Amino acid sequence: MLIKAPSDIRPSEITPESVYRQRRQLIKAMVGGGLLMAAGPALALERYELAEGQRRYPGPDWLQQKLRAARAGEPLEGEPLAPYRLITGHNNFYEFGLDKQDPKARAQGFVTDPWRVEIGGEVANAGSYHLEDLLKPHALEERIYRLRCVEGWSMVIPWIGFPLADLIKRVEPTGNARFVEFTTLHDPEQMPGQRGFFSTLQWPYVEGLRMDEAMHPLTLLAVGVYGDALPPQNGAPLRLVVPWKYGFKSIKSIVSIRFTEQMPKATWNQTAPHEYGFYANVNPAVDHPRWSQATERRLPSSLFSPNIIDTLPFNGYAEQVAHLYSGMDLRKWY
Repeated sequence: MLIKAPSDIRPSEITPESVYRQRRQLIKAMVGGGLLMAAGPALALERYELAEGQRRYPGPDWLQQKLRAARAGEPLEGEPLAPYRLITGHNNFYEFGLDKQDPKARAQGFVTDPWRVEIGGEVANAGSYHLEDLLKPHALEERIYRLRCVEGWSMVIPWIGFPLADLIKRVEPTGNARFVEFTTLHDPEQMPGQRGFFSTLQWPYVEGLRMDEAMHPLTLLAVGVYGDALPPQNGAPLRLVVPWKYGFKSIKSIVSIRFTEQMPKATWNQTAPHEYGFYANVNPAVDHPRWSQATERRLPSSLFSPNIIDTLPFNGYAEQVAHLYSGMDLRKWY
């Protein structure tokens, strides 16, 4: 039975974000000392006492039940999580506008339930799947990843989802499938950034991965963040997270997944190929034509405390993924 949280939580019952983080560190230490079981249900429930102690986008009941059963992720040593308010208030989602605050301001009426995903192309089990059916066989888990934007800022974010590889195995691509193409919803009525003759990009938004990138265990299909369902401005209800690539590769609000023999025509790569390559691997040695990629501004940041850090090859995941690009000229295949 799913027990719903009351809507009239008193201010005295709200957990500050600092306390939430201290509890996570305490639990990690207890797990390391053998005092707690690492994957027990109580640990998951404790983790989901969110920053400021309140659920924001619980999602439908079936999704909330899966989210609250998700397995805990490992923190990044010395890299604190970005605050929830920043993760959900500083977004690039041009379907809702060009400013970082536009998605939060304009996406609150965005309908994400019911939601269907079309799976097709070079695959045995093609079809139109309701999101609940798509997720049903998969256990969710928390993944704490760095997100590096091509614009030069970054965050550490606690996503919840499941490996894309698990879905790929389930739908059984044919031997001709060499790439996976993802498409965002095209709905100008709900997405004001898609309206008008002078729209920023060619819609719908399309991204793609090589099959081995898609099958890599770090590649995640995310449905939650900070313990709750994804807010609409963060790509609800289903988005991709590829942590060793620039953020624009992690496509939001996915309605189509196609398996193809040819490299997909990714939106930013088609719009400005001299600036945005298909691979988009984080690479401090290859600058954007208009700015350096050698450093980044880790958020939260301010004028008097800019928090500038060195950018790491593959966003710090080189040990896990560099072998995927062995022998490739990463200045040419940027």
